[in-house]
Amino acid sequence: MSERKVLTKYYPPDFDPSLVGRSRKPKRDPNAAKVQTVRLMLPFSLRCVTCGEYMYRGRKFNARKETPPGETYLGIQLYRFYIRCTRCSGEIVFRTDPKNQDYLVERGAKRNTDPWKRGLDDPTAEETDEQRLDRLEREMAEAEGEAERNAMAELEAKTEDAKREMMVADMLDEIRSRNARLDKARQEAGGDVLAGPALVRPEDEERRRQEEEDAEAARRAFAFARRQEALEEVIEEEDAAGVEDEDEAAVGSTSAAAPASASASASSSKPPSTAPTPDAMPPPSFKRQVKKKKDRSAALGIKIKKPLV
Repeated sequence: MSERKVLTKYYPPDFDPSLVGRSRKPKRDPNAAKVQTVRLMLPFSLRCVTCGEYMYRGRKFNARKETPPGETYLGIQLYRFYIRCTRCSGEIVFRTDPKNQDYLVERGAKRNTDPWKRGLDDPTAEETDEQRLDRLEREMAEAEGEAERNAMAELEAKTEDAKREMMVADMLDEIRSRNARLDKARQEAGGDVLAGPALVRPEDEERRRQEEEDAEAARRAFAFARRQEALEEVIEEEDAAGVEDEDEAAVGSTSAAAPASASASASSSKPPSTAPTPDAMPPPSFKRQVKKKKDRSAALGIKIKKPLV
């Protein structure tokens, strides 16, 4: 493999430099255009007239740059560039335009926009100073009139907003006074006066109904508990009265038997008689007394279900 940079060259022994002729290039005509190959980017967007292909600004091309002699503008040299369409390979030629500080397409394509032509169709481009002053004064007057109309519309909108706020405030005051009257009437009547249907919400009505049902259930439970306690007290009093009657009957029988035995003994042996003392204790009773249990579940509002069997 040969070297990339050749420092020495080989000359054979039979090399004769006189036999090597010099090829002279023809002299360039000074009036002919100078052409050289350059690499450039498209300075504007264009469309090929042959195939309709769009090529946008910044696309790179291998172009031929031509320097035509004698084509200048105020001493500035013009340059012409030749490129090929990327689709149909049609030739596109454009050149520099120092007058408008832009480029001008000569053939093969058409520019999408011409920035330097934007103001040509403007009617104010050729107006005089007096016409320009008149136009500016007219525009200022129109702007002031529009601002005045906008100010009036804004003032009307503010007035409407103020009226609406006053109406809402009056309605709120009316509702508050109505609620105050209803609260006062409810307090005086002990809670019998209810608010109107427009002021009572369904959830409040349901909550009130549940509270009334709970209060009624609690009242019934406590009433049942009180009845049970009263019944137990009556049963206990009856049991105590029955025991006292039995004790009195036993004491009467013993007192009647004592004089009879004393008379019999007196008739027989006449021992010293002994009378019963009024402070004598009654004989103990061994009768079983069953005490009924209290039902605590009724006092708490618990309902015991009866068995099905």
